[in-house]
Amino acid sequence: MNVVVEWRKSVALTGTVVKYLAVPLLVPLVVALYYGEDVGVFGVSIVGTMLLGLAVEQLDPGTELREREALLFVALTWFVVAVVGAIPYVLAGWGTASTLADPVNALFESMSGFSTTGATVMGEIGVDRHSHALMMWRQLTQWLGGMGIIVLMVAILPELAVNGAQLINEEAPGPSLEKLTPRIATTARILWQAYFAFTALLAVLLYALHWFGYAPEMNLYNAIAHAFSTLPTGGFSTKGASIAAFSAAVQWVVIPFMVVAGTNFALFWYLFDGDLRAPLEDTEFRAYAGATAVFTAILFGLLFNGAAPTLALGGTTEGSVANALREAAFQVASLMNSTGYATSDFAQWEVYSQLFLLLVMFVGGSAGSTGGGIKVVRWLIVLKALRRELFHASHPDAVRPLRLGDVVVDEEAVRGIVGFTLLYLLLFGVAAVFIALDASRVGIALTPLEAIGASLAAIGNIGPAFGRLGPFGSYLLLPDTTKVLMILLMWAGRLEIITVLVVFTRSFWGQ
Repeated sequence: MNVVVEWRKSVALTGTVVKYLAVPLLVPLVVALYYGEDVGVFGVSIVGTMLLGLAVEQLDPGTELREREALLFVALTWFVVAVVGAIPYVLAGWGTASTLADPVNALFESMSGFSTTGATVMGEIGVDRHSHALMMWRQLTQWLGGMGIIVLMVAILPELAVNGAQLINEEAPGPSLEKLTPRIATTARILWQAYFAFTALLAVLLYALHWFGYAPEMNLYNAIAHAFSTLPTGGFSTKGASIAAFSAAVQWVVIPFMVVAGTNFALFWYLFDGDLRAPLEDTEFRAYAGATAVFTAILFGLLFNGAAPTLALGGTTEGSVANALREAAFQVASLMNSTGYATSDFAQWEVYSQLFLLLVMFVGGSAGSTGGGIKVVRWLIVLKALRRELFHASHPDAVRPLRLGDVVVDEEAVRGIVGFTLLYLLLFGVAAVFIALDASRVGIALTPLEAIGASLAAIGNIGPAFGRLGPFGSYLLLPDTTKVLMILLMWAGRLEIITVLVVFTRSFWGQ
């Protein structure tokens, strides 16, 4: 018997989320009032967002939110929020030479923000041309998307708490949510409290650098703005030169927070609760920390020996232990966790160094973190599954369960993780070919590394690619068809692919 999806319930709840989106829009409105810029833009955006949310909310048929409606709600919410989030860009760019006046470009920038990708169509010059208020909204979209819009809604809306576990699992980066308390709403609040605390701490430390004279450009506005994009591993900056616009001291402060952002936030709950051994006993965290250290050591060796012909922030890396170590640690923390901040143009590095960075991008952060990519725990399980298959080739009658630490991983979970990884790689490969062919169609010759990097940057929510699409470049040169594809990839990548793709299948709709 086919079950019809009650789409009105999902759409109505999406309207509720849109209605509450008017609240964070007050932040850039305050900034607009302070600087006297774009006040009308955010006043209209707030009123329009509120009215749209209230209108759509009326579709609620009063039925229960079942499994398929929950899936549709999560997928739809993330796309609609990005559409609504693009409104300030379009209004601010109206009648100006801004690239964001184009709705496709505005949606690209908005989806990139909410999905914490950090890819931009502004470019180095474009970022510096826009108002403080618009740039703060750009930063804030990443912060809202980092820990998760649905997680936030479950934390504050009682009507979503009933299905909270499923909703969060569909949104959360990684195979599954670790329930920290008996009530899922309490768990959601704990995660957001930890997220807020780290954000506030980074903002204070960055502004302290400015206060004590170590970072003249890092005023209070920039300190808050970069805290908003570091913890969600977003990578947007209020400066066209990104972190390279600030002193080397800023880079040293940001590095550990990028590593924190790529860590499972549940571990911090255990630490705050007094369990100091929790991270050391967590298999994924040990692998994550080990991979970060190994990648940093390798990149340090490459940079120290002249792999980066361009200057890094604070000077050349060749022959300099301090500069090479700082640059290596920063790039690994930034790209492995999908932050995408820039301190030097790695698009100008030697090819073998760029290929190494491509490898780093594939790894991803931890499950339950704000990092993008495939995730460390999935790679661990895939590698263990491959090793088990090799063992079974010579011992066909043996029964060997797959373990992650002391935990036996369910076989259904193993198949799901292997299937996700293959689907991720397939979409990445197909998208890379499309990007290259579509660019060629309009007379743009992308190198293979640029096309591969663009595809991975979108689906992995990483941000910068290589060449003209690198850390100081822009995706503006790509045709609209490619931008639309990348918008869809960023959307799917943030929701772990399956949540988005399943709503486009006939079986989902009961046919």
